[in-house]
Amino acid sequence: MSVSVFNRCWSKVILETLVRQGVSHFCIAPGSRSTPLTLEAARLEQGGKAKCHTHFDERGLGFLALGLAKAHKNPVAIIVTSGTAVANLYPAVIEARQSGVNLIVLSADRPPELLECGANQAILQHNIFADYPVATVELPRPSQDYTPNWLISIVEQACYRQSQHAGVVHINVPFAEPLYEANADQIDQHSWLAPIQRWLSQNKPWHNHQAPQREVVMHEHWDHWRTKRGIILVGKLPPEQSMGIRTWAETQGWIMLTDIQSGVEPTLPYADIWLANQTVKQKLLEADIVLQFGSHFISKRINQFMTAFKGEYWIVEPSDNSVDPNHHAHTRFNGKIHHWLRAHPPLRQKSWLLEPIALAKFCASFVEQQVGGNLNEASLAHHLERLLPNNGLLFLGNSLFVRLVDALTKLPEGYPVYTNRGASGIDGLLATTAGLSLGSNQPVVAMLGDTSALYDLNSLALLKKVNQPTIIFVINNNGGAIFDMLPVDAEMKDKFYRMPHNLEFSHAASMFDLKYARPYTWADLSSVLKQAYFRREATLIEIKVNNSDGSNIYKRLIEQISHAVIGA
Repeated sequence: MSVSVFNRCWSKVILETLVRQGVSHFCIAPGSRSTPLTLEAARLEQGGKAKCHTHFDERGLGFLALGLAKAHKNPVAIIVTSGTAVANLYPAVIEARQSGVNLIVLSADRPPELLECGANQAILQHNIFADYPVATVELPRPSQDYTPNWLISIVEQACYRQSQHAGVVHINVPFAEPLYEANADQIDQHSWLAPIQRWLSQNKPWHNHQAPQREVVMHEHWDHWRTKRGIILVGKLPPEQSMGIRTWAETQGWIMLTDIQSGVEPTLPYADIWLANQTVKQKLLEADIVLQFGSHFISKRINQFMTAFKGEYWIVEPSDNSVDPNHHAHTRFNGKIHHWLRAHPPLRQKSWLLEPIALAKFCASFVEQQVGGNLNEASLAHHLERLLPNNGLLFLGNSLFVRLVDALTKLPEGYPVYTNRGASGIDGLLATTAGLSLGSNQPVVAMLGDTSALYDLNSLALLKKVNQPTIIFVINNNGGAIFDMLPVDAEMKDKFYRMPHNLEFSHAASMFDLKYARPYTWADLSSVLKQAYFRREATLIEIKVNNSDGSNIYKRLIEQISHAVIGA
């Protein structure tokens, strides 16, 4: 039988194995060498087993897959051709690894005899992602010397590792030519597939792995520690892990500091602001114990508190990842948070420290006064809740605005918040938004900076594919306003950090045939949003603001609160 037919048989087994491991979405970039994989993915879509998504830009495609995987909570596969197409996935691979999102990269490759000999589009793809994948599979050139059982097993083994430690699986698949001359009957009736025909007709994996049970038991000294002065830190959490934390904390009477990524409604909002007050911070450092749920805290002040705290430290974390950048001597509980809460009943008592409560209440009116009534970065962050649909989800980009939201916003309990804060890069944010919209089938609001949007401009094409109200806010402060926070000379800061571009986004929206609006007031914005939520498509809303308004308000809030006298 021809090489092209067997290439397809080989690809069929790989993709059928992935489908049985929960993959239902394939993100595909154009390319010739990946043809066997692409055409088999298309056959899965025709058979109703999977859905295919396409994009001409591999970097954006990787982040589209990331967004889909975030929304679906299942692995998403990416198919790309050989050469730099693979390298363009690196930023998405890094983010997926750092944030524990399951992606499976299927990279087509040239066979070994075409490497390092001047052959076109042949690069060294072996171990191209270094240590970032949780599993790397370097497949041989397709050959009948290998049984289909072996191919299924080696792919499943990589997927099993991923199920135990979330992240990226990289499967490198070399193909020799020809790539195209094959039809469905030749593939399905190939004798090499005969031993697995029964498996192909069923929808079950080759191996039956029993999930390990992780039971959280009560700490032997919990009756002692729950009588002490405690602080609860709640960082980035998956939505299903956030339930019950607020009620537990209120009953226990401990101070709770929450991140915007936690999904937990704060009992003491604006912590990033009021923690600037050194008097209160020193009182918090008198706590006997800190209990950490989640990780990747945005707030600089919360991170500074974590660094300064020297007492008893407990971490509750479902994964095996290290989540303490300060490397405290600590007690570690590996398990789900709601299991830990159930195993550690709270002791009903009043709060042990009143100053943070007073400051948080003061900040509610103080922040309102400082951000003012104009439509600017700080007021947009502070009043974010009023912009969100009840049944939607929020995606926050990186840099200045995510910090403003974390500092100034109070969202309702359990509102889904997504970020790419594993590596906190600005690459692929528009593409991730498209993936979230396509994967969740819910309205999506994304808040991005102007430099981030410029960096991922190609991915505006992906937003034409969404079928739910998808609102992209581009907050245009003419460059990287996050760098206003740095103690660098103003002239150097402008040239080498902020890099003002003096651009606006109406023409970009027009080029990609997207709805566009540029409101100047809150009334304008309200009108624009009313129309946007009625449309099952994407709308790009540009909020053009003065270069440093947001950063100046933020710095002013922190400065004034740092000198506030408690009780004054």
